[in-house]
Amino acid sequence: MDSTTKKVRPGGASVLDFDLKSTVGGGVEDAYGEDRATEDQLVTPWTITVASGYSLLRDPHHNKGLAFTLKERDAHYIRGLLPPVVMSQELQEKKLLHNIRQYQLPLQKYTAMMDLAERNERLFYKLLIDNVEELLPVVYTPTVGEACQKYGSIFQRPQGLYISLKEKGKILEVLKNWPERSIQVIVVTDGERILGLGDLGCQGMGIPVGKLALYTALGGVRPSSCLPITIDVGTNNEKLLNDEFYIGLKQRRATGKEYADLLEEFMSAVKQNYGEKVLIQFEDFANHNAFDLLAKYSTTHLVFNDDIQGTAAVVLAGLVGALKLLGGTLGDHKFLFLGAGEAGTGIAELIALEMSKQTKAPVEETRKNIWLVDSKGLIVSSRKDSLQHFKKPWAHEHPPATTLLDAVKAIKPTVLIGTSGVGSTFTKEVVEAMAEFNEKPLILALSNPTSQSECTAEEAYKWTQGRAIYASGSPFDPVEYNGKVHVPGQANNAYIFPGLGLGLVISGAIRVHDDMLLAASEGLAGQVTKENCEKGLIYPPFCNIRKISAHIAANVAAKAYELGLASRLPRPENLVKYAESCMYTPNYRTYR
Repeated sequence: MDSTTKKVRPGGASVLDFDLKSTVGGGVEDAYGEDRATEDQLVTPWTITVASGYSLLRDPHHNKGLAFTLKERDAHYIRGLLPPVVMSQELQEKKLLHNIRQYQLPLQKYTAMMDLAERNERLFYKLLIDNVEELLPVVYTPTVGEACQKYGSIFQRPQGLYISLKEKGKILEVLKNWPERSIQVIVVTDGERILGLGDLGCQGMGIPVGKLALYTALGGVRPSSCLPITIDVGTNNEKLLNDEFYIGLKQRRATGKEYADLLEEFMSAVKQNYGEKVLIQFEDFANHNAFDLLAKYSTTHLVFNDDIQGTAAVVLAGLVGALKLLGGTLGDHKFLFLGAGEAGTGIAELIALEMSKQTKAPVEETRKNIWLVDSKGLIVSSRKDSLQHFKKPWAHEHPPATTLLDAVKAIKPTVLIGTSGVGSTFTKEVVEAMAEFNEKPLILALSNPTSQSECTAEEAYKWTQGRAIYASGSPFDPVEYNGKVHVPGQANNAYIFPGLGLGLVISGAIRVHDDMLLAASEGLAGQVTKENCEKGLIYPPFCNIRKISAHIAANVAAKAYELGLASRLPRPENLVKYAESCMYTPNYRTYR
């Protein structure tokens, strides 16, 4: 045995050659040669795994910090490794919230929350769930945008999987390196279109990490079954390419066949490793790839694009909620979009589908109530030959209009929706024009983060003399105008995707169907109460988000069963209660 051990340790003596004798300082001699090693000498990173509290305290899945009881400290060899006080989870939460509130900068709060997630997973989710309205803007938009921009500088520990061009041919092996085997939800980005901030390359990882934190906190999907992934094919961002702290590939983006082949290998490997029922959410891909990927894989995988479909579902729910204030049906209104990319065309299509469902008219007919403006002006039939394929269904017969203001005056919409990713584009003139021919103009400034919003809540209320119904993508504070307090809505995708994901998981769905998105919208709109409407709200309060997610999940699951796309049988009798029973709760568990 002695000689065998020596053979398997090339380049140095066997550990059995060392005497573990005491040193002058009272310690044990450096048996593994690590302290004596030169920089060019190979060292084996030996670790000893013992069922002791020391490793337990450093395991974020099981660590409870000062909440370990005295009995647990004895059973798991923690006595002496912690101060003597035993603190409840509630008191820990109170202390951490106080500490986070001391930080002045949102990025400092974000870093503190991410550090907590790395130390104590259950406490992180307890804090987030119990204070969701305060902390959602910290862990997600708008703060996550700044975090992605500075991800290389604040990067401490890897979160999720990084799959780059260097892993081509080895993606299945890389997936197997992830410690969890039972994965239910994957959020994947290639970082090319992060929020309204553009190409952030590998630093876009903050988005999948943030989205999956919300899948757990808001939708109750177990954190161990969530996997954030960034696919690094390079970046065209010159600032990042010249940044010495950039953590991704320092090369221009791969395109064409090279890009398509890497994505094909990735999608095949995910299905092979995790099965057919794993939900793959595409996040912040650029328009030219987002539509192609969704079209290509929606028939073979359980895929969902939050920028196209999630945004559409949450906006449709807001529109249905707004009808309680505006009156009429969707078909009675005229919609004008600024922005004809993923979000704009996705929302427009879902509105057209819902109108078609309500009126029994063909979707080609209901699309005529919806108009889009892109960077070249109003999309009209005379431009059809030069349009990208996803814009062509929206090219209607009409004289050209080169500016948004011209389009507003010509179309006279009742609803103005911004998905342009460009801030301050709903100018005073545009908003005042909307107010001229609408008693209650509905204005949705959806671009993220806050700096990219088409107009602020204060501007919308001020320029319409307090008559506007307003919602945005990122949060705005309440606005007082002429003695009345207006509470702006937030058309946040976080209303939809956690509940949608939970519904797909609990039903064992194998594909995402458009009718499931409509069901999710209806589930959200159904949670808007009469009291909410009286306050001018078109979305329910976010403090009830887990209840809202359970209802959305039940609606989605019911539609999956109805369409024959659910594999988890038999169907539960009460889907709302079943959804609630499946939701992860972050309360501490008692250890033997």
